[in-house]
Amino acid sequence: MQAAHLDWIAPQEVELQAFPWTRGNFLDSLSAGHSAWVMKEGAGMVGYAVVLGVLDEAHLLTIGIVRGAQRRGLGRTFLNWLHEDARSKGAMQFFLEVRPSNHAGLALYRTMGYEQIGCRKGYYPAENGREDAIVMRREL
Repeated sequence: MQAAHLDWIAPQEVELQAFPWTRGNFLDSLSAGHSAWVMKEGAGMVGYAVVLGVLDEAHLLTIGIVRGAQRRGLGRTFLNWLHEDARSKGAMQFFLEVRPSNHAGLALYRTMGYEQIGCRKGYYPAENGREDAIVMRREL
């Protein structure tokens, strides 16, 4: 991912998330040196992700697959690629947070070997206040 991709990513994020990252959030991640990726299919982009690596851990900060490309296994493919990239950089574990209301995400992560290891109370903004985050981990 490069800053030039943000003209495409920012509106996708708004479409995909009720409480989206801003263009500034993505720029901050790029400036901080986080692993930031776009997923391409043919000549077009279909997804994006940002991963924070710390020592032997990787933490998925955000991931999105555009609506027209969902339900085709691209999220699983992209996440597997992110796992391999993190492993190649020395990560032994991969972490993420997910909303309990994100049933599709939870199902995907569970089928990919993620286990719930905790809960962050009131982590996410929500329409009627705050929503918890399920913290999940997978060994690489």
